[in-house]
Amino acid sequence: MHTVARTPPTSPPAPLPAPLGLGVAAALLGGVMLALLSPRLTPTWLTAPLLLTGLWLWSGARWNRRRLIRPDVSPRAIGRLAGSVTVGFALASLHAAWALSQQLPVRREKAEVHVTGHIVDLPTHEPRRTRFHFRVDASGGEPALRGRTLRLAWYDEGAPGRPDPVRVTLRGGERWSMWVRLRPPRGLRNPGSPDSEMYALAARVAATGYVRAPRLAERIAPARGLAAWREARSERIARAVPAPSSRFVRALALGDTRALSDADWIVLRANGLTHLIAISGFHVGLVAGFAALLVRLVWWVWAPLARRCPAPIAVALAAVAGAGAYAAVAGFALPTLRTVLMIAVVAGARAWRRALPAQAALALALIAVLLVDPLTVLGAGFWLSFAGVAWLLWCLPRASGRVLHDFLSAQGVATLGLLPLGVALFGQASLAGPMANLLAVPWWSLVVVPLSLLGLLVDAASADAGAASWRLAGMCFDLSWPLFEYLARSGLSLWWLPEAHGLALPLALLGAFWLLLPRGVPGKALALLLWLPLLWPDRDLPRRGEAELVVIDVGQGLSVLVRTSHHALLYDMGPSVRDGFDAGERAVVPALHALGVRRIDRAIVSHADNDHAGGYGTVAQEMPITATWAPEDSPLPPGSLRCQGGQTWDWDGVRLSFLHPPAHFPYLANESSCVLRIETAHGAALLTGDIGEVIEQRLLRAGASQLRARVVVVAHHGSNGSSDPGFIAATGAHYALVSSGHGNRFGHPRPEVVRRWRIAGAQVTSTADGGALRIGLRARGTVLETRRGAQPRLWDASRSP
Repeated sequence: MHTVARTPPTSPPAPLPAPLGLGVAAALLGGVMLALLSPRLTPTWLTAPLLLTGLWLWSGARWNRRRLIRPDVSPRAIGRLAGSVTVGFALASLHAAWALSQQLPVRREKAEVHVTGHIVDLPTHEPRRTRFHFRVDASGGEPALRGRTLRLAWYDEGAPGRPDPVRVTLRGGERWSMWVRLRPPRGLRNPGSPDSEMYALAARVAATGYVRAPRLAERIAPARGLAAWREARSERIARAVPAPSSRFVRALALGDTRALSDADWIVLRANGLTHLIAISGFHVGLVAGFAALLVRLVWWVWAPLARRCPAPIAVALAAVAGAGAYAAVAGFALPTLRTVLMIAVVAGARAWRRALPAQAALALALIAVLLVDPLTVLGAGFWLSFAGVAWLLWCLPRASGRVLHDFLSAQGVATLGLLPLGVALFGQASLAGPMANLLAVPWWSLVVVPLSLLGLLVDAASADAGAASWRLAGMCFDLSWPLFEYLARSGLSLWWLPEAHGLALPLALLGAFWLLLPRGVPGKALALLLWLPLLWPDRDLPRRGEAELVVIDVGQGLSVLVRTSHHALLYDMGPSVRDGFDAGERAVVPALHALGVRRIDRAIVSHADNDHAGGYGTVAQEMPITATWAPEDSPLPPGSLRCQGGQTWDWDGVRLSFLHPPAHFPYLANESSCVLRIETAHGAALLTGDIGEVIEQRLLRAGASQLRARVVVVAHHGSNGSSDPGFIAATGAHYALVSSGHGNRFGHPRPEVVRRWRIAGAQVTSTADGGALRIGLRARGTVLETRRGAQPRLWDASRSP
């Protein structure tokens, strides 16, 4: 009698250890946020022992092999959570300290150094400049810059309209030797504007600057490596797809968004589609899933392969390889790297034969991302990706089998759950977004992107063989784009929302949680009340007889918002450089949106110099302006009314009047500046433009009483040709506000001018040091608030040693 050998039953996969659960992931994230939201950097001598202590607490408890997360509150569980918080805090502090230590010291600002290295991304070519990231060689050259990343610009030296023939040939992957002028990363600080200093920290940018003496720059080696490959494929797509949609095929296939115009981005933002353009984490996941499905099919067709490598391990490796290859195509952008890491963690757990529910996979991926780079939380993509997955896992734990129903449910959950984050991060909501995403997500992700990638795959096998696939991708994209352009022009486009209090976001998230609870939960209508602080925040507008001034940080220029209870006046709009920086776009308009200004009742262009009038065109395009005023005979803007001394009007109990220029005064640029006085029941303010001492003395002779003001915006950015001692004494100002750019070439504000105002008893504050300056003439008193002081950050460049 023969005995049949039986294969022993396969043991169920073991669960992950408790130190890797959801509670620990949330605690780790909390520690990271605690460190990065601290106004000061924790010293290294303290964070190093904190990290060791946290690791000991985190790993000290025995693993619970029955459940992923223990439901008790034992001392071990509490210690594990405390250890996670401590590790997150210490690790984020150490990363931030290291990244800040790599930045160029302030004492080396404007330093001219010779560097040798390579271009690490695809240069962005503009009509008058080219922008690129440059990695300095790890050996030789300036010791303080070895191995560090610089953000550089190469400007044309010749006449306008004649681009530098060398500049326009810059390619990713090339090695260059050049002289550059550098400064530490520093940006403007305004309501509603991106924090460029924070982004520089997250991207580990050591310095910003421009190529000095481009004619002396030398190309050492031609383009090679991944950047060169991406550049070549981008050019092939441009040749293969003659239609305008070529720029979108390049963006979706290679993450190359350089050809997208401002108008394209406006349409994308208005429809809430920026998360899909370029290479998103969702697209990386699709490629990983396709690679895994392909390997699963191969292992099913050829069963003997399982003897060499079990199918689960092969599938996991294929998913990671597919995701990694696609991330390489995108140039290893941070969002794609984060997604690859998440996929690798999940695939590794599966290959390790560990039970991995969806919630556990999310927790494990979050822990891995935070341990590898805790500074990734400074990017909006981190929050949107993890929060989106978390909402879907909680609200849609199982698929119903009805594809359309499941897709619509996922879109509804994502829209409602991510709306608070979108408003808090970007200050805007797209009413057309849900409708646009219903079409764009399946059409772009399942049709346009696969065709674009198929073209890359075929092109790799035979040069230019992917042209047909790329053209087909462009044709498919063209079918959807007119609809999105129509939605962007409709009343369903962007809804700009004012900045809200910090507690408004958690309240809105709680409201979303309440609304997404199962049917039958009572009080859902009341949950909408929790959204009010975020969607309709208190703007703290002045009351009748009060006024508020906001000196917007526009660099070396001027722009001041004056508000009464029902009116808004904009005095100047900052500088603008053709084909370059536009303060109207970068600073003024975002600040107006964040402050809740929907209409400008009166715009005043003090005079036509670029640093005051340059941003007018953008502001007029983006904001409705009832009337514009400027000096007589000034060249800007056409059709404006003329400001003239003696003109007065009342708004909400506040008297506004022009003190200068008088009638028939010839246009003399700075000396013709419109001087505005704002008089309230609680004090007055004086806006002086760029007048010099001659005009100041003339105003003093005309009547010192009309110069009396509690707040004065110092003339000509603190130039030594202004701020006459007699004029200063006549104002009796308590606050002297200066709008100037950090490290400007004029040395504004001049030390002697600052000294004059301080001797007279005024508190002197500049936008270069404090960012946007906000001050109110109110019944409760006059209090000056600086943007950097109200929202201190550990990466604040103004406090760098």
